[in-house]
Amino acid sequence: MPLVTIELSISDVELPGEIAEFLEEAEARINEFVRQHAVRPTGFVASDSTTVYRALRAITEANLSTGTTCCEWGSGLGVAASLATMLGFQACGIEIEESLVEASRKLAADFELPVDFVHGSFVPAGAESLAEESYTDNSSEFLWVVTDADDAYEQLELDPVDFDLVFAYPWPGEDDLIANLFERYAAEEALLLTYDQFDSIYLRRKVAS
Repeated sequence: MPLVTIELSISDVELPGEIAEFLEEAEARINEFVRQHAVRPTGFVASDSTTVYRALRAITEANLSTGTTCCEWGSGLGVAASLATMLGFQACGIEIEESLVEASRKLAADFELPVDFVHGSFVPAGAESLAEESYTDNSSEFLWVVTDADDAYEQLELDPVDFDLVFAYPWPGEDDLIANLFERYAAEEALLLTYDQFDSIYLRRKVAS
């Protein structure tokens, strides 16, 4: 089933107070996390949280999602998953770095957000070959898309097909892997929201061929 691009109208509306407060604290914790880790966890680069919020809000206002389950692949500090929760989604995040999982759980807990963060790989069992092909295509530069890790979906008691919306921030050259995983394992009509390094947002839907 192919992915089709959906035009997303994102407005520069003023952030609600609770969102602005959360994002200010999240940015402070991201900066502090980076300062405390001389060697930054592999592949950890934060997206622009305001852009992500406005995109998630646009999805909800336009009723583009067929349901309310959301997963953040490579969740880092869990900002996107937390924002989705604040917008009414039942959200979770999967992150390979344990230190980031702990930090995301604390951030969500401090704002009383019921987000489930687990340590493991977002690459489903059986999809290792897709990741290996990505490594080959990119001269093995993106080895942080780890497949030999805890089964995150087993911990969540959910499968990729259970999510109505997936958010990811692919590293340059990694978008094809994210899209291929989503196309193969996501549910029909599910949405894939991705952010790129140039502060752009892309929304795609999995549709019947």
